Amino acid sequence: MPVQPKILAFAGSAREGSFNKKLIKAAAKAAQEAGAQVTLIDLKDYPMPLMNEDLEAKEGMPENAKKIKELMKNHDAFLISTPEYNSSIPPLLKNTIDWVSRKESKEETPLSAYKEKIAGIMSASPGALGGLRSLLLLRSILNHVGVLVIPQQHALGKAAEAFEADGTIKDPKQRQKIEEICKELVSVINRLKGPR
Repeated sequence: MPVQPKILAFAGSAREGSFNKKLIKAAAKAAQEAGAQVTLIDLKDYPMPLMNEDLEAKEGMPENAKKIKELMKNHDAFLISTPEYNSSIPPLLKNTIDWVSRKESKEETPLSAYKEKIAGIMSASPGALGGLRSLLLLRSILNHVGVLVIPQQHALGKAAEAFEADGTIKDPKQRQKIEEICKELVSVINRLKGPR
C-alpha cells in the first residue's frame, strides 16, 4: 500500500491569535483530507537566537534549529503561511530558514533539509492584498535553497473578518483556493516521489 505523503505545516508567526496560524490550521486539515499525513508545528515552540556565524562557530547550531531541521528532513513537503512585514516575510520565518540551511559537519550535503522538497505557500493579512508581496519573496528564498514551490498560492485578504469562531474560512471560494493548493501539493509529491 502506498505511503501517505508527509507534509510539515507551519506559520511564520509566533503571535497568539495570528491570522496565519488560523490559515495554516485550515490548510493542514485540507491537506489531510487530500490524503497527506500532516505535522502541524508552531514556531513559537522552537525559539532560537538570530542567525550569527560567530555564535554558530562558538556554540554550534541551536537545539531548536536542529529539531526543525530534522522535522524538515523527515517530511516530503512544507505548507507555509506567512504574514507580510513591510512588503517582506517576518524575521521569525527568515531566521528559521537560515538556521536550517546551515551544515552541521563538513560531510553533510549543503542545504540537506531542503533537498528534493516541495512547498505550498499562502499568506493572510488584514489588508486587501492579503500579504501577497510576502509570497513573492518567500517563493524566491525557497527556490534559492532548492525547494520546488508549486505555482498555486493564495493571499487571504481582510483576514480579521475571514474566519468563523471554529477557525473555518467563511468564504467558500477562499476555502476552495486553499483546498486546491493542498490537493495540488499532494498530487505533485505523488508524481515526483512515486509510491514509497
